[in-house]
Amino acid sequence: MARVCVFCSSSTVIAPHYVDLAAEVGAALAARGHDLVSGGGRVSMMGAVAQAVRDGGGHTLGVIPQALVDLEVADHDADELVVTTDMRARKGAMDAAADAFLTLPGGLGTLEELTEVWVAASLGMHDKPVVVLDPDGLFAPLRDLVDGLATTGFVRAEAVATIRWTATVAEALEALGELPAGRPVVPPATDALEAAP
Repeated sequence: MARVCVFCSSSTVIAPHYVDLAAEVGAALAARGHDLVSGGGRVSMMGAVAQAVRDGGGHTLGVIPQALVDLEVADHDADELVVTTDMRARKGAMDAAADAFLTLPGGLGTLEELTEVWVAASLGMHDKPVVVLDPDGLFAPLRDLVDGLATTGFVRAEAVATIRWTATVAEALEALGELPAGRPVVPPATDALEAAP
C-alpha cells in the first residue's frame, strides 16, 4: 500500500459538499489499498478524509503542530499521530512520509502545502505525483497565474507540467497512477515533539 498525502481545508464554515468530497476521496483511497498522510486534524475536510480512510480499512498518519493540539482539533483517532513543534516541521514530516500528494479545495495553508511540493517536484527534489482535485474551479486563478508566468518566462514549462489538474475523484486517482508499494514511515524532523499512541 502507498501513502497518499492529502492537503485540504479544516475550515468549519465551508459548504457541506466539500466535506462530502473529502469523505469520497478517503473512501476511494482506501478502496484502492492506499493509506493516508494528513495534517492530523479532526474537523471539516481533514477529519472527513481521515475517517473515511479508516472506515475503509486504511491506515492514517496524522501530523499536527502542538499549537493546533492545544486548540483541541487533533485527530486522536489516527492510527499514528505525530505532534511537531511548528508548521515547518509538520510539512517536512508529511512530505517525507508520503508517496504522492493530492490537493483538495482549501485555504492559505493548503495553497502553501501545494506550492511547496510543486516547486520541489519541478526542481527534481522528488518524483512523487502531485495532483489537484478541483471540481468547482477554485484553483483556476492559480493555474491561470502560473500559465501566465510561464508565458513570460518566469516559470519553466517543465515546472507547469509537473502537476496534474483534475475535476473528479476518478480522474484524481487515475492521475496518481500506479503508486509504489508502501514503505516505512520516515522519522519526522528532529524538532517533532512526540508520536502519540
